[in-house]
Amino acid sequence: MAKRLTTMRKQYDFSKGKRDAVIASPGKTRITIMLDDDVIEHFRRAAEARGCGYQTMINAALRSAMSQPRRRAGDDVPVTVDVLRKVLREELPSR
Repeated sequence: MAKRLTTMRKQYDFSKGKRDAVIASPGKTRITIMLDDDVIEHFRRAAEARGCGYQTMINAALRSAMSQPRRRAGDDVPVTVDVLRKVLREELPSR
């Protein structure tokens, strides 16, 4: 085994090699992010079915979320009976 490594060293010269991605991706930044296992598995399965990369799909999902209008705080809060009564009192003309 050691002989093969020696042969490889003679055959290839990595003395000027750099550690990192071989080709930089313009407009992209390498980060470390922690995602739930089920989220990653979902995107991996979907990406395999579509024939694309799961990171590309995650990026597309994040871009889609960015393009949606931001909700104001409280927009998705269910209406309670008290709130409904208050709105009805304010909006309906008194008899």
